[in-house]
Amino acid sequence: MGVEFRIAVYACDSGVANKAVRAAFDRIRELNSRLSDYESESEVRQLCEQAPDTWLPVSEDLHRVLLHANQLSAETEGVFDVTVGHYTKLWRRARRRKVLPEAAELQFVSKQTGYRFLDVDPAMARVRLKNSGLRIDLGGIAKGYAVDEALKTLRENGIKQALVDGSGDIAVGDPPPGRASWRIEIAALRDSADADPVSIEIANCAVATSGDAFQAVQIAGTSYSHIIDPRTGWPLTTTSSVTVVAPNGMAADSLASAVSVLRAEAGFRLVETKKGTEAFVVTQRSGRVVTAETPGFRKLTVVRKSAPEK
Repeated sequence: MGVEFRIAVYACDSGVANKAVRAAFDRIRELNSRLSDYESESEVRQLCEQAPDTWLPVSEDLHRVLLHANQLSAETEGVFDVTVGHYTKLWRRARRRKVLPEAAELQFVSKQTGYRFLDVDPAMARVRLKNSGLRIDLGGIAKGYAVDEALKTLRENGIKQALVDGSGDIAVGDPPPGRASWRIEIAALRDSADADPVSIEIANCAVATSGDAFQAVQIAGTSYSHIIDPRTGWPLTTTSSVTVVAPNGMAADSLASAVSVLRAEAGFRLVETKKGTEAFVVTQRSGRVVTAETPGFRKLTVVRKSAPEK
């Protein structure tokens, strides 16, 4: 999936721990072969090569991810959309070359993009592509699902006190010995000296952070994030960081992407409809760092230097 995964566990027996961790990494590799946009032979890439208007069988893993994605897409009216693969490809090239895509290119791929071009059967592991040019990019949801499945694998192998980190998408189980929770630090904004890191304490849930701290490019004086608004095909240009705490990694990952596009006010309205879910948003406005959070997020935080500005 283009990122590094790390696993931390506590166990009384090193043999049990090593076996469990190997099984968890094997599970991550299996999911990479199914969900990765970077691997030309992955299941999701091969799916996009199939003829349209035919119901196609898919693995249970791909089915779960696509079903969750389409449900969130419908709920947000396309703010979250995994059919943005063509946009992703164009903007990856733009970041490498530091040259904006041509308007004609963006207009062309816009006709091949849209969650309504993807049908997912809720009862059976099958999908239907309604556009022959569809390209699926699971970058805003697959890592969350992968950390969930890795944590599940650890539990099935006798390890309950564990943390799985997919480069910022984190799922945690029972806390370390003698602790009531895991402490997770949320990084400050890129190039912002006045953005203090925030630490939260969580257990048996997940947290994901989406933002342009490490994935943005300057083109003609404007900073373009790697996060694309599916409705326009253009990346976000406001420096921001969105952290979502949710019952599982797939929910946290996908909601963090959606809230990044929606921004704080509308994003919080979405988050507040989800049980056990909280969000924290940091943005940079006119050189100043501004933070906002859902009411329950503060209960998760360790003491901070300053209160959030609404």
